[in-house]
Amino acid sequence: MQELVAMIWQDKKDVLLALLAGTISGLTAVALFAQSGLLISKAALMPPFYIILILTAFLKLFGVTKSASKYAERYISHRVTFKFISIVRMKFFKKLLPQAHVLNHYKSGDLLTRITGDVEQLQNFFLRVLYPPFIALFVFMVVILFSLFFSPWISLLLLIGIVLTSIVVPYILFRRPYSTSTLEKKELTILATEYFYGYRDLVLHHQNESKAEELSALYKGYGNSRRKELDQEQTSYLWNQLIALFTSFSVVFVGAYLTSVGQLDGVYLALIVLISLTVFESAVPLALVPIFARHTKNAVGRLEAITSKNESDGTQHLKGFIQQIQLHDVSYSYPAATRPALEKLSLNIQAGEKIAIIGPSGCGKTTLLQLLMKEIKRTSGVIRVNTTDINDISSQSMYTHMSTMLQHNHFFSGTIKSNLLMANEEASDEALQEVLKKAQLIKNLEDPIFEKGGNLSGGEKQRLAFARLLLKESDLWIVDEPFTSLDVSTEKILFNTLHEEAANKTVVMVTHSLADLDQFDRICVMLRGQIVECGTHQQLVEGKGLYWEMLNQ
Repeated sequence: MQELVAMIWQDKKDVLLALLAGTISGLTAVALFAQSGLLISKAALMPPFYIILILTAFLKLFGVTKSASKYAERYISHRVTFKFISIVRMKFFKKLLPQAHVLNHYKSGDLLTRITGDVEQLQNFFLRVLYPPFIALFVFMVVILFSLFFSPWISLLLLIGIVLTSIVVPYILFRRPYSTSTLEKKELTILATEYFYGYRDLVLHHQNESKAEELSALYKGYGNSRRKELDQEQTSYLWNQLIALFTSFSVVFVGAYLTSVGQLDGVYLALIVLISLTVFESAVPLALVPIFARHTKNAVGRLEAITSKNESDGTQHLKGFIQQIQLHDVSYSYPAATRPALEKLSLNIQAGEKIAIIGPSGCGKTTLLQLLMKEIKRTSGVIRVNTTDINDISSQSMYTHMSTMLQHNHFFSGTIKSNLLMANEEASDEALQEVLKKAQLIKNLEDPIFEKGGNLSGGEKQRLAFARLLLKESDLWIVDEPFTSLDVSTEKILFNTLHEEAANKTVVMVTHSLADLDQFDRICVMLRGQIVECGTHQQLVEGKGLYWEMLNQ
């Protein structure tokens, strides 16, 4: 909360102007009604015409001032809020982008709720939490001091009513148990997102109706919790209004009594009553301050849970080419996993080497590539690039030296050309057409691509990803199951192309295919998170170990 206040206070000129405009608006609203009461009372006594004229002129002045100050208040306060929200968004995404890989720990629906709903929730901090109490305080102080000129008893009544509406009722509301609607909204968003993402599979397996019923039940539960919250808000409003009305009635009775005993001039009675009715307009919204404060606090907590992972990036930059990558006793465990994905793995990769990583599913091959790409950080052990710990090297510096082709490659809505230019923005159309030819992809550069490559087949996606791999100038290629969706003949052509194009590059490739592995300098066989064999094709065949068994199955 202190950080939010500090961000708002950075624009202190507009904040002070908004407070000033709000205070003037509140005071002129009270003055307008007070003047009306005085005008009614004076008119009943048939005073000289110029008095009525002066009072009427002040009435119009207060009316114009109230409207103008109210407009200024709304304009400036919302400008402060929108500027504040833009700063929050920028700060949030600046913290988020360097460690975007932490998003893998969250479900899509949960992220959607946090990144959109929680950020939007913060707009209530100034308008509903910080701003109203200050305005109400200024207005109350002036009104109570003003009422002291007429009677200390009336001032006391107003003070009691103000304390009840602005402190006691909000405090009681704050002490009530917190509603679970926010948690249920999170669960609802997660389930709804999964339902729409997996709708086709649900239909194919005849599970869409049961999932829809589960979604409907959760929606009803969220609706009930939300109604309880709204009932709570309305109850708070009602109590504040009842206290305000009771205070006004008390002012009427006390004022009438004081008038009857000669302690108050009767001409001011209507003025005091209308003041008591109007001043509480600033107090009624205070009942909801605890609710919005609680929502803001929870929103900040959920956003900080994403950005406070402390998975800081390195600051050093690689100089020259990657000459060597050393992994020594490297282990990695996924959160809540029963066994490590990698355990005391050691591997030395020299510049220009072609290394194939093979092994059964779940043995840790892809996890190893993720460590080399800095998508995850090792649990223990040492990974050095040249002579520098990989954690000390900035991700951008690593990516500059690296080309990747993974099992699942993302394609953006646009064209073949726009997706290829991601790998090399300066590539000419001739160069782009050349890599498409090498990738055996018969497409025009201006052919459209839908979001996530929705109009491409699995084989076309792999060939387009291969074209991007060829296009980027880098000295390390990270390749994961590159040609699994292709026919045998095309796979062989692209496999040969890969070796030709990577003649002077370092290649680390994960594959299940055992064909043509003799072209690699080394073959590393993994099992249960460890490298159990490593050598050339000939060496492993002669050793008659796990690799030999895999070839002869």
